[in-house]
Amino acid sequence: MVDDRSAPRVTGRRLVARAALAALALLSAPSSPASAHHVGAYVPKDNAVTTNFKEVKFSVQAKKYAVALRLFDTGPLRAEMRAHAATLPPGLEDNTRAALAAGDGPEVERRLMIFFAALARDLALEADRQLARPDAPAEARIATGKKFLEAIWRYYNLVDFAVATRDNKTSVAVRLAFDEAETYVKPAAGGAAPSDPAGLRPPLQRIARVLSTLIDASSTPPSSSTTPRRNS
Repeated sequence: MVDDRSAPRVTGRRLVARAALAALALLSAPSSPASAHHVGAYVPKDNAVTTNFKEVKFSVQAKKYAVALRLFDTGPLRAEMRAHAATLPPGLEDNTRAALAAGDGPEVERRLMIFFAALARDLALEADRQLARPDAPAEARIATGKKFLEAIWRYYNLVDFAVATRDNKTSVAVRLAFDEAETYVKPAAGGAAPSDPAGLRPPLQRIARVLSTLIDASSTPPSSSTTPRRNS
């Protein structure tokens, strides 16, 4: 999925890997019980970024845009956008802030959807890269795959509703890919040999591909969207 023929591409791959591993580290804390749809009965606890996202989201839903803007300006969500700027659509941070300042709730939702979809995509790409390594035993690669799946789902699940309302086919495609990937990280029954971790790669690649398409399509605002005006 990655072209190795040019130095800029290699640099881009390293940026994605760094960003994905940083996002994974944020989600590697002990898990708490929850009724998750995927990757078992546990999901990682909220971290500072996801907590800040929910604060901003609930403030926007309550039409408290000044509060939402303050939470965005001073919180870790905006800092995380800056940290991942190299792998995000240009201007995502500034445009998110502009939508908050303009009180444009749908545009805020769209921009945040793009951000978390990008985090999930980068994690899927890095998971695929790590699972391609032949030097690790199957059990270790399955454990790695499970950890990445939990991280991907935790971020994507925050915006799945926003994705589904815009493009239900994309939401279904991501969920189906998760369902398939999950079968490769479930414990083997009766002491049987673990599944071939290579089987995880196709659904991870589909997740990355579908989310990349979503990000590209969503990065151009619809003509009906409110565009903040600048004072000349």
